[in-house]
Amino acid sequence: MDVGPLKNLLLKGDPEFWAQLKTLTKSARDFEELFLLSSLRKKAHARHLAKPGSSAKPLRFALVGGYSLYPLHELIEHLCELENHPVELWQGDYDNYLSEIMDDDSGLYTFAPQVVFMLPAERRCTYTGHLTDARELQQAEAQRVVDGVLELARKVSEKTRAEIITTNFMLPARHDLGAFRSRTLGSDWAFRKWVNLELGLAAPAYLHICDWSFLAHRHGGLAARDERLWFESKQPCSPALLVELAREVTHLIRSFKHAPKKVLVLDLDNTLWGGVVADDGLDGIELGDTSPRGEAFKAFQKYIVSLKQRGVLLAVCSKNDLAKAQEPFQKHPEMVLRLDDLVSFKANWEPKSENIRAMAPELNLGLDSFVFVDDNPAEIEIVRQFAPEVTTILLGPDPSDYVAQLADCRLFEPRSLTSEDAERTNQYRSDAQRKSLAASVTDMASYLESLQMEAAISEFMPVDVPRLAQLINKSNQFNLTTHRRSEAEVSAVMKDKNFIGYSVRLKDRFGDHGLISIVIGEKSGDTMNIDTWLMSCRVLKRGVEEEVLNELVRLAKARHCQSLLGTYLPTPKNEMVRDFYGKMGFTLTTESETKREFELRLENFRPRPTKIKIFRRAYENL
Repeated sequence: MDVGPLKNLLLKGDPEFWAQLKTLTKSARDFEELFLLSSLRKKAHARHLAKPGSSAKPLRFALVGGYSLYPLHELIEHLCELENHPVELWQGDYDNYLSEIMDDDSGLYTFAPQVVFMLPAERRCTYTGHLTDARELQQAEAQRVVDGVLELARKVSEKTRAEIITTNFMLPARHDLGAFRSRTLGSDWAFRKWVNLELGLAAPAYLHICDWSFLAHRHGGLAARDERLWFESKQPCSPALLVELAREVTHLIRSFKHAPKKVLVLDLDNTLWGGVVADDGLDGIELGDTSPRGEAFKAFQKYIVSLKQRGVLLAVCSKNDLAKAQEPFQKHPEMVLRLDDLVSFKANWEPKSENIRAMAPELNLGLDSFVFVDDNPAEIEIVRQFAPEVTTILLGPDPSDYVAQLADCRLFEPRSLTSEDAERTNQYRSDAQRKSLAASVTDMASYLESLQMEAAISEFMPVDVPRLAQLINKSNQFNLTTHRRSEAEVSAVMKDKNFIGYSVRLKDRFGDHGLISIVIGEKSGDTMNIDTWLMSCRVLKRGVEEEVLNELVRLAKARHCQSLLGTYLPTPKNEMVRDFYGKMGFTLTTESETKREFELRLENFRPRPTKIKIFRRAYENL
């Protein structure tokens, strides 16, 4: 890596330094390179070199563990800042994490972290008995290790309400015990695999697993360790793996506030199959198990279907005749993807950027939720220029690499999976049926009644925390304040008597919309402040807004409030709700460029009638 030009920019005080630093940081995989770039970043701050654009507020980030945490903390600090997620660091002492966590008066809690990263000591994850001990004894010991990590996380969560990241345990890579390692739970290999699995399965919503075992496997078991560095300075792993560990932690921190992409838009020819269907015909395209290339395209389709099963919406955008483009989906015996798997299919001769732009309002999603995949660099460039919000992936010439490219892009990684994710495509297809019915009915009241809508209103429940956090962090358009909350913060709302939090699920005769609205209110004196009010745009104008307000007023009155205070905080994406409170009967009280405040006096409110049948779960905290 040549950092000479970067140093020159620093010496000249050129703000372009920051862009070049970010580019070099993304490509750096060597520890020495990344550490040097971090040093240059600190020099730029010492020289007060202005950074273009606005910087996010630093996140209070604490590291504790059974290893020396220097220089890991420097790498994390550097990577987080260049991802525009700067951190304010608190670093624990070497192997002092047990007392730092269990002591209520420790510096960890004085720091009041928002994120805590734990690195439990590997030497505490080993079976201390005999290899020939009964399996029950070995399992019990493994469970004690799991319970110990979970108890540390529980203590931190109880004291801080922070998001907590913990590593699991690297597996040994030496031949010790040979094949016998797999025949006893007492071997480090089997013992740690068991602990890692149980830890992941038992982790509560606020605890996130940094899969150190996987990172070491991906890097190479022998290359992951450096015993000399352990003995000399108590480093947890080799320098190269330390870089990957820092990158993974940074990725997890980013994921707390950024939802994964929602839509995968696919080209057809030489993307889903080999060849051009319009020229080669249905029998001439390469797809299926009769050739290596055909098998690779089929494997790619299988992976795409797996994305759909975890909630990613699939669409097609192709320069093609519509009938010819759809023919393989309908008639080819080796085709894995079918038309029912897709929420949008655009095959015409319009620019692909325009077709993708047309999909966004159809799906009620922003363009920044889309990922476009194509094998043609010219088409990728057109989308980059004319739909820059869309993320693009240029596939290489070898279809055997396609799955790897998509799997390693890290754009669709779920933080959690719910049953609703698997049904997302069906929900969007049901929307098309509703729109068709709406187009044939002129009387809106009759249309709404014909939907036979039922809504379930429920206080926040632990089982819903992953889905609640998911919706809070991805909703942009109908979102009055765009306050983001992690799973830990959602759990904290549930436990705070000053807060109310409820959700709404909606279904009708065409299908189940799932969880479509969230409201969080905070009581202050005789006022209920509406902290969060968000809804899925797919259910607007059906009476859900009215029922949400009816419930909000009911809960506020039950807590002896006299008024509701609603705030609109403008963002580039939520202009649609700028006047929402006014339309709902609130009075505008304060207005500036940065916010609008509204008030609703409860004595003047009358419940709003709708065509929705309401089912309500009892609120235990009233």
